[in-house]
Amino acid sequence: MLRRLALLLCCLLGLPASAAEFAPTRPVRIILPVAAGGSADVMARIVAQGLTPLWGQQVLVEARTGAGGHIAGEYVANSPGDGHTLLFGTVGIHAAYGMYRRLGYDPATQLAPAVLLVEVPFVATTHPARPWRTLAEFTAAARASPGVITFGSAGNGTSTHLAGELYQLLAGVKLQHVPYRGSSQALNDLMAGTIDAVFDNLPAIPPVVQDGRARPLVITTVERSASLPGAPSAPEAGLPAYVTSAFFTLAAPASTPPAVLDALNADLRAVLAQPGVRQRLIDLGATPGGLTVPEIRAYFLRETETWTKVIAAAGLKVE
Repeated sequence: MLRRLALLLCCLLGLPASAAEFAPTRPVRIILPVAAGGSADVMARIVAQGLTPLWGQQVLVEARTGAGGHIAGEYVANSPGDGHTLLFGTVGIHAAYGMYRRLGYDPATQLAPAVLLVEVPFVATTHPARPWRTLAEFTAAARASPGVITFGSAGNGTSTHLAGELYQLLAGVKLQHVPYRGSSQALNDLMAGTIDAVFDNLPAIPPVVQDGRARPLVITTVERSASLPGAPSAPEAGLPAYVTSAFFTLAAPASTPPAVLDALNADLRAVLAQPGVRQRLIDLGATPGGLTVPEIRAYFLRETETWTKVIAAAGLKVE
């Protein structure tokens, strides 16, 4: 009722629609591009829980996996632009789509960013039974046996794949990439000893390190993280240039009217500012974002330029 009154007031006062908040008329779906159970899923659900009381409608998280996130991206791009279907956007979808030679849609023109949710560093992690206790030992082993050591990711072109590729470029080594449909699947295989390493987002790693099922080698930050104090920073690990992060967004179809997009942005930023939501994200090791719609578009351009260079240097292409 308060939202309807706000909309009416804006009309009476001649204010733009974006001055009123988004008022969904049915459940809103956040489409998750990777398998449930990973750090992206956890963060999406935290945001959904914050939005549900704000909008007075259920906000549901629905996984649609495949093609490095582009199955979900294309689905949202072709959905009605009314704010009821949103994409949990990733580096792979918004900044690394250039590695795919053929896509059924154009992420740059058919998806509209609503907000930058969080940024998170990566953690290079191995199975505790593997002989490498430091990043230097891991790198030495990879140089001695090119293409033998395996690393898993959430899929081709995802941030956890690109983090592994960036490490290889900086360290001058060659690993064997094993793509999955989500980071949770790759992490499960790491703990089972099926693969040797992952370059996963920080939120997924502390629990499996604390119970002894994985060993961190480096976190891609300048300083250690309070969420995983046992992981050396990039400078401490001997690879100071390996400072990078993943980002996650909420995006809408490009057909979404600017006023609706601005209203979504205002609501999402309000949720990120809620102390409970903010602290839960920080506790996971994520840095809550924000940014206006124009600011996040500029952010995408910078990130696309950065990861396009990595893709070109690594010679990455997916047919």
